[in-house]
Amino acid sequence: MPPQEPSSYLARFSWGAWSLVCLYISLGSGILVALQYDPTAPYYSTAGMDLLVPFGAYFRSLHFYSSQLFFLLAIIHLLVVFPVTDSYTTGQWVRLIAALPVILLLLFTGYVLRADTTGASAGAIAEAILTAIPVVGELLNDTFFAIADHGMQRVYVAHVITFDLLWLMLVWEHLRRYRIRLTDHLPAAGLVLLLSVLIAAPIDPEKLGTTYITGPWFFLGLQELLRYLPPLAAGVLFPAVFLLALLLARRQYRFFRTMAAFIVVWLLLYLILSVAALRH
Repeated sequence: MPPQEPSSYLARFSWGAWSLVCLYISLGSGILVALQYDPTAPYYSTAGMDLLVPFGAYFRSLHFYSSQLFFLLAIIHLLVVFPVTDSYTTGQWVRLIAALPVILLLLFTGYVLRADTTGASAGAIAEAILTAIPVVGELLNDTFFAIADHGMQRVYVAHVITFDLLWLMLVWEHLRRYRIRLTDHLPAAGLVLLLSVLIAAPIDPEKLGTTYITGPWFFLGLQELLRYLPPLAAGVLFPAVFLLALLLARRQYRFFRTMAAFIVVWLLLYLILSVAALRH
């Protein structure tokens, strides 16, 4: 999977390198945050990090925003280099696409670990979705969440170890071919550092009288769809067909245009659902 140069205006920008810069910042700040986090008292350790730990609020913001930007820049990178992915083998393509939901799981468990109203709601919804999966649902929930029985212990392990290793295994063949130096991308790194100074990472304390809680921004569409469909259909089958379409969206296939059209329609529908979730 050698680096290639797709010809387009967007390809003039170093999306992949910027994504890696954000990843390195996320990993570094994540280590500092993890040292202060207590899974037995998740909300209080998160709030205490902001209030009591020197520069704790800054490093939590740095970890939060660098992680979000890593995902967004990785998506843009994929779109930009898509014309040259025809050279990828089926196995390489499957691994790269499979890495995307793993990134989302890392972001999602990060929200859950805050244990604020957003995190608690997201965790409860995740457990409901997983336990709705036939045969393996309970096992998956016991492995990665089981918040009702074990608190944040398993979510914490999944966030800092399991999903990280899984993602690294999926992308290692692709990642090891690229080398970047932070000194070559100081403006990008500086913007992330500055953003974390200007905007604090969110934390949502419980408020009396609240009847509706919105989840993470990338989860809003599924949250809204759960109002109309059962957990298995909304939380598993709906995103699964999108991933399947991504796997089949290769230009050497006759049905490429059909898959591309389906992906666009799915994304538009998800956007509509996300906007609807914000209007409640």
